[in-house]
Amino acid sequence: MEQQAVQLDPETFSCSICLDLLKDPVTTTCGHSFCMNCITTSGMQKDQKATSCPQCRKTFTQRPDLQKNTILAALVEQLKKTGLQAAPADHRYAGPEDVACDFCTGRKLKAIKSCLVCLASYCEKHLQPHYDSVTFKKHKLVEPSKNLQENICSRHDTVSAAAERTERQRELEERRGKIQQMIQDQEKDVKLLQQEVEAINHSADKTVEDSEKIFTELIRLLQKRSSEVKQQIRSQQETEVSRVKDVQEKLEQEITELKRKDAELEQLSHTEDHNQFLLNYPSLPALSESTHSSSINIRPLRHFEDVTAAVSQLREKLQDVLRDSWTNISLMVTEVDVLLSEPEPKSRAGFLRYSCEITLDPNTANTYLELSEGNRKVTLTDNNQSYSSHPDRFTDHYFQVLSRESLTGRCYWEVEWSGSWVYVAVAYKNISRAGRENKCFFGNNDKSWALNCYNSKFGHNNIWTSVSGPVSSRVGVYLDHRAGILSFYSVSETMTLLHRVQTRFTQPLLAGVWVGGSAEFCKPK
Repeated sequence: MEQQAVQLDPETFSCSICLDLLKDPVTTTCGHSFCMNCITTSGMQKDQKATSCPQCRKTFTQRPDLQKNTILAALVEQLKKTGLQAAPADHRYAGPEDVACDFCTGRKLKAIKSCLVCLASYCEKHLQPHYDSVTFKKHKLVEPSKNLQENICSRHDTVSAAAERTERQRELEERRGKIQQMIQDQEKDVKLLQQEVEAINHSADKTVEDSEKIFTELIRLLQKRSSEVKQQIRSQQETEVSRVKDVQEKLEQEITELKRKDAELEQLSHTEDHNQFLLNYPSLPALSESTHSSSINIRPLRHFEDVTAAVSQLREKLQDVLRDSWTNISLMVTEVDVLLSEPEPKSRAGFLRYSCEITLDPNTANTYLELSEGNRKVTLTDNNQSYSSHPDRFTDHYFQVLSRESLTGRCYWEVEWSGSWVYVAVAYKNISRAGRENKCFFGNNDKSWALNCYNSKFGHNNIWTSVSGPVSSRVGVYLDHRAGILSFYSVSETMTLLHRVQTRFTQPLLAGVWVGGSAEFCKPK
C-alpha cells in the first residue's frame, strides 16, 4: 500500500515579516524563524549592542547570532515540491480579477466582504472590527464588489397625500412631544446651572477671603520676625558698643595717669641738685601694667554679616517652600471642574480643532535616532549621531525620543509611521532615561502609556492588551488632560478607535515614540 503523504500547512512555514514561505530560514535564540533577508533588513541586525525579536519582542543585550535552520529549510523545500506553495498564495492574495482589501499595506489580501456603509472592502483580519465593535453593527456587509456604489439603491414609495400627511402628522406630534420634554429638561438644567453659578461664586469669594487672611497672617508673622531680628540686632549693638566704650574710657584714664607720671619724671630729670634728685627718685611710685590693653582682642571685621547670611538662607528656604506649594495650589485651582468635559469629537474634522504641532527634543533622542523635517521626523540609523551628553537622553537600547512641548488641556496630533516596532506614546517628564527596562521603556511603567503599532497592543505599567482594531500607517492621538482621557485612533478614510484610557493625570504629558523604522509627527491640516 502506498504510504499517505504528510499534509504540510504553508502557514506554519511562513515568515511573520513578509508573510511568504521562508527563504533561507534562520532562527533566533528565542526560537522564532524568519527569512534571512527579512530579518537583516528589518532593523534587528542594525544595532550591534541591543535589539529585540520582531515576533515575541524578547530583548537581546547584544545582537544574536542567526543560525540557518537546516531542518526547516528542508521542510520548506519539500513543501515547494508538493506544489502547495502557489495555491495558498493565490488563495490569500488578491489577483487582477479579485477584489483587494482596502486596508492592507504592501501586498494586499483578498477581500472576503464589502461594506455598503464604509464603501470599502476588507480581508478577514481587517473585517474583524465590523463583528467586534458596536459602532459597525448596523453596517451592511455584502459579497466582495469592485463597484460598491452600484449596489446602493434608493427606495421609491408612492403613497396618497392624505396617507402621507397622516404619517407625517404622527411623526410631527411625536417630535413635538420630544421637543417639549427636552425644553422641560433643559429648563431644569438651567436652574441647576444657575444654582451652580451661585455656589461657584460663593465658594470662590470665601476661598479668596480665607486665602487673604492666611497670607496676611503669614505677612504679619514675617514682619514680627523681622521686628524681633531688628530688636535683637539693636540690643546687641548697644551692648557691644557699651562694652567697647567702657574699655575705651578706662584706657583713656590710664593714659592720663601715665602722662602725669611722665611729666613728674621729666621734671625730676631737670633737677640740678644731685642730692635732691637722689632723694626724690626713690619716692616715685612703681609703674603698674595696664589692666585692659593686654586683654583687648579685636575680631576680624565681621560684626553682623553672619546674621545677614542667616536671613538670606531663610529667604531661600521660604522661596523653595513657596515654589513647591504654589505648584500644588495652582494644580488644585485648575482641577476645579464643575461641568463634565465636552464629549470626544466624532469626526477627524472635529479632532483637528484641537490639533497641536509637535516637535521632538534632540536632548532626549537616543544616539541611534536621527531627527529631520524640522525635528518632526525620527529614523533609526546604523550609526551614533553626534549628540552632546545630556541627562534627559535615552540611553542603551531605548530607541525613544520625547517632544519639546508639554501637553495639557485638549490636544490632538497624528503620527505617520513605517518599518517595524513603532510605539506611539505619551509620558511624564520624570520617566527614567537609563537603567532597567521597566523604568525606561514606553508602556512598561506607571509614567507612560504606549500603543504598539506593529503588534496592535496597548501598554501601561507593563500590562499589555490587544487593541480593538488594526493599526493603519497613520495614528491619531487625542488627549483631554483635565478629564483624564487618552484615545488612540487608526486614521484612514474614517477614524477607528483603537483604545481609550480613562485615568487621572497628575503632571503635564510629553508626546513620544519608540522606533524600529521611522515616525513623523504630521503638521496639522
